[in-house]
Amino acid sequence: VQLQASGGGLVQAGGSLRLSCAVSRSPLGIRVMGWYRQVPGSEREMVATITRTGYTKYADALKGRFTISRDNAKDTAYLQMNSLKPEDTAVYYCGVTLYGRDDLEFYWGQGTLVTVSS
Repeated sequence: VQLQASGGGLVQAGGSLRLSCAVSRSPLGIRVMGWYRQVPGSEREMVATITRTGYTKYADALKGRFTISRDNAKDTAYLQMNSLKPEDTAVYYCGVTLYGRDDLEFYWGQGTLVTVSS
């Protein structure tokens, strides 16, 4: 299983970024795709998740500014981030739950850095 995250970068406060996470080699399918973020010295926190049928969950503080979506045909998840704030600065990680032979399997992708300048 390979997860390729992209789309991070430097943006001014109030700007937008769109992150992508492409999953390859998932022969039994992807149940849940999600985005998480981590600031140095803090725990990794859930940003948003989306199931294969499109059910979404968001961190309460991010509702209305961030939108998660996925393209099942491409095994790709997206995170549209609008009205970015300096406190959104973090490394953003993609995480996916796959259907395994006997159980669900969770994988992390590499992080992509988002920096929001004031």
